[in-house]
Amino acid sequence: MSELHHECGLAAVYHLPGDAVSPLCPTQGPEQISRLIPRILLDVQNRGQLSAGMTSYLPNRQLLLETYRGLGSVSEVFRLGHRGKAESIMQRYAGHAAIGHVRYATCGQDDLNYAQPFERQHLQKRKWFSFAFNGQLANYAELRDKLLADDDHHLTRDTDTEIIMHEISRELSGDRRPTLADVMRSVARRFDGAYCLVLLNALGEMVIARDPWGFRPLCYAIEGPLLAGASESVALLNLGFAHDSIRSLEPGHMISVVGGKIKIERFAEEPRQAHCFFEWIYFANVASTLDDRSVYLARKSLGEELARLEDVPIDENTIVVPVPDTSKCAADAMAYRLNVPSAEGLIRNRYSGRTFIEGTGTRAGKAGSKYTPLREVLEGKRVILVEDSIVRSTTMRVLISRMRKVGRAKEIHVRVACPPIVAPCFYGIDMSTISELFAPRFIQDGKPREETFAEMARELGADSLRYLPLDSIARALGRPADELCRACLTGQYPTAAGQRLYQVALANAESDGETPPDANSARTYESSIVST
Repeated sequence: MSELHHECGLAAVYHLPGDAVSPLCPTQGPEQISRLIPRILLDVQNRGQLSAGMTSYLPNRQLLLETYRGLGSVSEVFRLGHRGKAESIMQRYAGHAAIGHVRYATCGQDDLNYAQPFERQHLQKRKWFSFAFNGQLANYAELRDKLLADDDHHLTRDTDTEIIMHEISRELSGDRRPTLADVMRSVARRFDGAYCLVLLNALGEMVIARDPWGFRPLCYAIEGPLLAGASESVALLNLGFAHDSIRSLEPGHMISVVGGKIKIERFAEEPRQAHCFFEWIYFANVASTLDDRSVYLARKSLGEELARLEDVPIDENTIVVPVPDTSKCAADAMAYRLNVPSAEGLIRNRYSGRTFIEGTGTRAGKAGSKYTPLREVLEGKRVILVEDSIVRSTTMRVLISRMRKVGRAKEIHVRVACPPIVAPCFYGIDMSTISELFAPRFIQDGKPREETFAEMARELGADSLRYLPLDSIARALGRPADELCRACLTGQYPTAAGQRLYQVALANAESDGETPPDANSARTYESSIVST
């Protein structure tokens, strides 16, 4: 799964006016509540390492909204390794309300123009706003073409984030004075896909909103005068909120702060819930709880599902080895059920970089430097290698080869805590084409068989390969299957635009022939958009 990435993470804080002061407030006072944004972003750094940024609101400042963005990790952008420079940033961008963002993408990675939040200044304070976004609009191309149909319109970036900015601006245009809820209701009728967003305007009003399908997680907590939101619950827990006060925002709902009052309301009806199952098995921090389901317990259940299906002979030379780091929960649970050791036979080099941002020509080299096989653990062993998922297979091929050559493993049996990935994602995960995926070349009818797994194992260089069956995901997550988005496993998409894009992807795959393209080459979309 090191070949795959999520798009971004969100943060928001608001200290309501009044005499009450939250015990979680910085010692400098409520007007410095923006200092909490880097702390939240550090805890959602797993969702994006390319850029980070924040916008703060301070009513007695000439720049009512002021935005700070930079390329790099949270620590790099906010200069957290240098006390004086970090303090200077926090002083300049002080505010009693703020939003923040971390981002990753495969295109435009060195362009600061794509870093969020996006701020749109305006003479009228109600039209001056900044926002940050997590997800991906499946109908991006349709919205873009509709905007550009007017010759007076021009887009400066190939990203759905800019589309969202213009759609919100259109709702605020003219003499109309829609409420923030009215704005969200209107844009929701035009959006198809995943969108969690946080918005702050120059009136000091805030919105925290989650799309009606609930693709991506969004959590919040309210204690006294302090409201905070984040993509994952662990960020709020580490901020000091009580565990019982942290909630997942329901799909189609928004939190608004207007006139110093907090309100939670529905802005869009739920066509159906479609929570991305990948959030639990890979993307989210293992310490998070998403939509009332612990990420740790979900991964533990996946490992137990693997153990239930295991048929490899077990003896004193059999060990379970996780691919670090997110596979460890499943691997430990599997090993416990099988009564065999779970050993760290692969050590991850945490400073080698992210393999998925490289082209295929260098990704294998990156994968080779990212993990070191331990001969002392692997030599002469029958290894059950546990991985979250196999997407493009580059990393897995390299790992198996190095475990044999460097680690001298006797046997390597790959066990995947997920069914085969057979279709692209159009809702915020970087796998847009069928041809870049490993499994579709072997699973033509959507129904993997034992002989199919044997062929795939030979291709990878493994002694055997097994994936989890489709129904195991719903069991492990403790949610009905019809409340999950499993489009990448089934080819059945929860939104109309997603299903249309899949037909385009199928047609493109047929024209691609037998040669898988570079993962960063032509996407399924009509143009190479830069995801959020």
